[in-house]
Amino acid sequence: MSSNPQYLSGNEIRNIFLDFFAQRDHQILPSASLVPEDPTVLLTIAGMLPFKPIFLGQRTPEFKRATTSQKCIRTNDIENVGRTKRHHTFFEMLGNFSFGDYFKEQAIAWGWEISTQVFGFSPKNLVVSVFEDDDEAFGIWRDQIGVPVARIKRLGEDDNFWVSGPTGPCGPCSEIYYDFHPERGDENIDLEDDSRFIEFYNLVFMQYNRDASGNLTPLQNKNIDTGMGLDRMAQILQKVPNNYETDLIFPIIQTAAQIAGIDYHKSDEKTKTSLKVIGDHVRSVVHMIADEIRASNVGRGYVLRRLIRRVVRHGRLIGISDEFTTQVAETAIALSESAYPNVRQREAAIKAELQREESNFLRTLDRGEKLLEEIINRISPIQDEQYRPSSSPEPNISSLPEPKVSGLPEPNISSLPEPKVSGLPKQNISGLDAFTLYDTYGFPLELTQEIAAENELDVDVEGFNAEMQKQVERAKAAHETIDLTVQGSLDKLAEHIQVTEFLGYTQPAATAKVEAILVEGVSQEEAEAGTEVQIVLDKTPFYAESGGQIGDRGYISGDGIVVRVEDVKKESDFFVHFGRIERGTLRVGDNITAQIDPACRRRAQANHTATHLLQAALKKIVDDGISQAGSLVSFDRLRFDFNCPRALTAEEVQQIEEQVNTWIAEAHAAKVEVLPLAEAKARGAVAMFGEKYGEEVRVIDFPSVSMELCGGTHVSNTAEIGVFKIISEAGVASGVRRIEAVSGPAILDYLDLRDKIVKDLSDRFKVKPEELPDRITSLQSELRTSQKELETLKVQLAIAKSDSLLQTAETVGDYKIIVAQLEDVDPESLKTAAERLLQKIGNGAVVLGSVPEAGKVSIVAAFSSEVNKKGLQAGKFVGAIAKICGGGGGGRPNLAQAGGRDASKLPEALRQAQSELKSALG
Repeated sequence: MSSNPQYLSGNEIRNIFLDFFAQRDHQILPSASLVPEDPTVLLTIAGMLPFKPIFLGQRTPEFKRATTSQKCIRTNDIENVGRTKRHHTFFEMLGNFSFGDYFKEQAIAWGWEISTQVFGFSPKNLVVSVFEDDDEAFGIWRDQIGVPVARIKRLGEDDNFWVSGPTGPCGPCSEIYYDFHPERGDENIDLEDDSRFIEFYNLVFMQYNRDASGNLTPLQNKNIDTGMGLDRMAQILQKVPNNYETDLIFPIIQTAAQIAGIDYHKSDEKTKTSLKVIGDHVRSVVHMIADEIRASNVGRGYVLRRLIRRVVRHGRLIGISDEFTTQVAETAIALSESAYPNVRQREAAIKAELQREESNFLRTLDRGEKLLEEIINRISPIQDEQYRPSSSPEPNISSLPEPKVSGLPEPNISSLPEPKVSGLPKQNISGLDAFTLYDTYGFPLELTQEIAAENELDVDVEGFNAEMQKQVERAKAAHETIDLTVQGSLDKLAEHIQVTEFLGYTQPAATAKVEAILVEGVSQEEAEAGTEVQIVLDKTPFYAESGGQIGDRGYISGDGIVVRVEDVKKESDFFVHFGRIERGTLRVGDNITAQIDPACRRRAQANHTATHLLQAALKKIVDDGISQAGSLVSFDRLRFDFNCPRALTAEEVQQIEEQVNTWIAEAHAAKVEVLPLAEAKARGAVAMFGEKYGEEVRVIDFPSVSMELCGGTHVSNTAEIGVFKIISEAGVASGVRRIEAVSGPAILDYLDLRDKIVKDLSDRFKVKPEELPDRITSLQSELRTSQKELETLKVQLAIAKSDSLLQTAETVGDYKIIVAQLEDVDPESLKTAAERLLQKIGNGAVVLGSVPEAGKVSIVAAFSSEVNKKGLQAGKFVGAIAKICGGGGGGRPNLAQAGGRDASKLPEALRQAQSELKSALG
C-alpha cells in the first residue's frame, strides 16, 4: 500500500485491520453483545472482555489467534463527552489476540507494520511507550524495529501495566502514539499532551500471574491482547480535528444540526458540544437497544435511559422542541448496519424505545425547567444574563460502578457527586423544592443538580430524600400527552378557571361554557374563523386521550359559531380541545354545545373493548402470566403490546381470534362500577399499563370474561363489537410482542381494501380470486428458472468476452499478465472469467474490471502461486487498486474482489494495476 493512503472511511479502516490479521492466520470473530457474559460488569467495556475467561484459564480457546472489531460502552467519564476531542460512551476497539501463540516480538512487529506499511504512517509521526521495567519490549522497539531511543518512553504502572483485577493474569503494555507535530523535536516529549499526541494502539503482554500478596510469577501460556481505537484512527487518517468530525459520527451530528436548523461549523462551542453529545450518545443507545437493553431505573437499563434523556435535553439546548431521536437514530443505523446488521434488523424496536422514552421525558421537561428557573431566580437571581441551561455539566452516571453483580439494586441517584464550581459562595435549592420538581413534574434529581450547578447552587439531597420518604405515596409524575406550550398557559390560568367535568360516559352532547382559549399556546380572550385553537370548557362529553385510547372528535357550536374538534388531551384536571374555528368568533365565557362524533366514538368503543377481550384471550390460551406492555385504541384499529418471551404460533393466533369472536357472539353485558382500589384488586381486576390510580377506580367487567381497571369508553354489550380480526403478530422488543387488529365498523374498511387488492390482482393475472395462490406460485417458479438461465448466460457471455483477451496477454519476465476492462459484466461473472483466464495462461496474474451498473465498479484479481511467492497477494493488491475508484475490498492471496463507486476512474485504476504488476514481476 502507498505510504500516503487516500482518504479511508471508518468502514474501510475496520476491514483493512481485520483483513491484515486474517491474512496472518487470525480467525475473524464477530463483535460480542454489549450485554456481557461477565456478571461483574454492566456493559462490554473493552475489546478483550469477551476473551476474559480464556485469559483467566477458565475456557479453552477454539483458535490460537483471533481478531475482532468489538463495540464497547463506557460511562465512567461521561462528563467529558463532547468537551474533549475523543471521549466517547460508545466506541469500537479493533483487536488482535494470541492465546498462548505468538508474543511480544511478533505483536510489536505487526503493530509497526500495520501502522507504517498498511495505514501509511511515517515513522517520524510515531512515538511508543513501554512499561518502565520492560527492557525486553524496549529492546525490540529499539533494535528490531529501529525506533530512536528518544521516541521510546518508559511509563509507570498506572499507564502501562494491565491487570484483570487484584489477582490473576496481568502484564506490561506498549502503546503507539501518533505525533501531530514531529517538528517540535524529540526533547522533553510529554505523551500527556493530547494537543500533540494521540494513543491509537495498545499492545498488552499478558505474561504474569499476580497472587494475593502481589507477587508476580511467569505464566506458562503467555497471551497477547491489543486494542486499536477505530474512532482515533479515523480522526488521524481523515485529518479532522477531533473524533466527532469523522465519518463514524459526523453524519449523525449533521442530521441533528439540520433538524435544529443550524450549521455545526458556524456554531459556538456550547452548541458544538451539544451536537457532539447527541452524536456520541445516539450511537450508544442504538447499539444498546439493538442488543436488547430496555430503558429502566435499574442497571444497564438506567444507563440507557440517562443517555436518551441527555440526547433529548441537548436537543432542546440547540433549539429542537419536537421529538427527533428516531431521525438521528436512522442515520446511526445506516452508518452501522454494514458492520452490525442487527441494528437494521432491530430498527423497529430501536425507534419504538426511543420514541417512548423521548415522549415521556418531553412531557415533563418544559414544566420542570420553568419552575426551576423561578426557584433559582428567587434564591439567587442571575445578573445581566437570563437563565440558560446550555452550559450544563451533564450528570455523572459514572456513579453506576462498572463492576456489578446480577440482581442490581436501583441506583441511588443521591450518590451523584455534588457539583464543584468556583466563584460565588453556594446556596441550596431546598429538598422540598427539589422534591416538588420530581414528585409533581417528574423532573429528575440529577437534572435539578446539573442546572443548579450552572448557577453556582447546591441541592439539599438529604432534604430531598427525607421528602421522598415522607411522601412516597404522592408520586404523581405526569404521563399525559399534552402540548407543552399549552401547559405553560394553563399553569397561569389554573387559579381562575374551573376544572373540566367529564360527562362523556353517559352523554354524547352537553351545554358548556368556554373557560379558556389558547392560540399557539398563548391565552386569548377571543379567536376568529380560520384560527387553530385549544379550548378548555367547564364540562365536556369529549373523551381525552388516555390509557391508550385516542381523544374524541366532534364539534363545538354556538350562536353563529362552529369549531371542528380534531383531538382532545388531558392535562391535570383540564380537558384541552384541539381544533379549528370554521365559522364565527369564539369568546371566553361563551355558552356552547359540545357534540362528539358518534361514529368515531362507536369505533373507539368497539376497539377498546376488543382490546380487553384480546388480553383475556391471551391469558387463557397462551399464558396466564402475560401482561400488557402498551396499547393504542384508535378509530380504525387497535394495537396491543404484551410481555411474552416467544412468538405466538399460527394456531395460537387463530385460537385467540376465534375466542374473542366467540365472546362477542355470546353477547356479554358490561358491568361498570366505581370501587375502592383495594376491593377492585381483591376481585382480580387487571390494571392497565401506564395508568396511575387514585383511592377509587373505575372497573369495566364483562363477567366470566374480562375485568380491568379502565377509564376508557366501552360498548355496553360485546355483541356491539360485531366481529374481530387479527391482522398481524410480531416482536417489537426483547420479550415484547405486538398484535394489531381491527373490530366493529373498521372491519368493513379492512375488508374493502383487501377486496380491492384481490380484484386488482385477479384482473391483472386474469384468473379467479381462488386461483391467485397457484398463479403466483407458478410465476415465482418461472422467475427463479429465468434468473438461473440469466445467470448462466451472463457467465457464458463473460467467458466469451474474456477468451478474446488471451491474445492480449503480456509476458513480463517468467510471467504472463492480463489487465483489461470488460463491459457490463456482473461481479460473479467477472470472477469466473478471471479464474478461467488464469487457468489458461498458467503462471501469471489477471486483473479485470467492469462497470455492471451506474455508480458501481467491480474489480477482480487472480494470481498464480508463483506470483504469490513474489510477495504479491490478490487481496491487498486489489484493495489498494479499488481505492482509486473510491472503494475497497480484499480476499485470499490467490483470488480477491473489490468494488468502487467512481466508474470514471476505472481506466486509471487498471493502468495502475498493470504498472504495479510489471514493476513487481519484471
